[in-house]
Parts: sequence; C-alpha cells; structure tokens
Amino acid sequence: MAVFRVGWLRRLFGDRGERAAARYLRRQGYRILARQARSRSGEIDLIALDQGTIVFVEVKTRTSHVKGHPAEAVDAAKQRQMTRAALAWLKRRKLLNHRGRFDIVAITWHPGSPPVIEHFKDAFQGTGQGQMYS
Repeated sequence: MAVFRVGWLRRLFGDRGERAAARYLRRQGYRILARQARSRSGEIDLIALDQGTIVFVEVKTRTSHVKGHPAEAVDAAKQRQMTRAALAWLKRRKLLNHRGRFDIVAITWHPGSPPVIEHFKDAFQGTGQGQMYS
C-alpha cells in the first residue's frame, strides 16, 4: 500500500511541475499544443510552438539535487524514447515538414518555497532510428 501512495504522490508532484512549466513557457511566448501526449512510443510531457518550431519538452521536477540535477535524468534511453514519440506525433498530424527541437525544463521545488525553473533550449538532438532534423 505504501508503494502505491508514493507512486501516486510522485505523479501528483510531477503533474504540478508540468503545470508550472507550461505557465513558464506561456510567459516566454510559447503556445502549448499538448500536455502528456501519449502514444505507443511513449509520453511527451509538453508540446509547444515557439516561433514556428514545434518544441517537445521533457519536464523533470525534484525537491533537491541530492540525486543530481533534474535535467541529468534525461539520459540516452529517454532521448531515444522522446525522439520516437515526437516522430509519431508529427506523423499522426502530417507535420513532418515542420522544424522540431527538444527542450528540458528542470524544476527544483523545495517544500514551502517557490519553484526554481531552468529551461534548456535545444537540450539534445533527436537520436536513434527515425531521428529528427531541424
């Protein structure tokens, strides 16, 4: 039972981080196209439009840097999964001719404090089969 509660709280905390990231991106002039876009290839936290470029955003929210910076959690396997999911999303909407990029929004949210939001534009290039080019 405790494992279920921890997983549920982790998802709730992650959702809160995604909402904060979406607000932050909107303030930067991005238009949010989708949240938690799921497909067989995986999930993309946020998909946004930034001056004609479709941006696939991975949001990582942590309470501290004890286990490393939140952005460090976007490893090669996660990058491959995001590339596949982004390609599937673009294909489904017949948008393969649009430029795309991958950003990371890292949020450190200490209890009782406002979140510290860091935005890493063009954090990585599409990787693996079906990689994307901008």
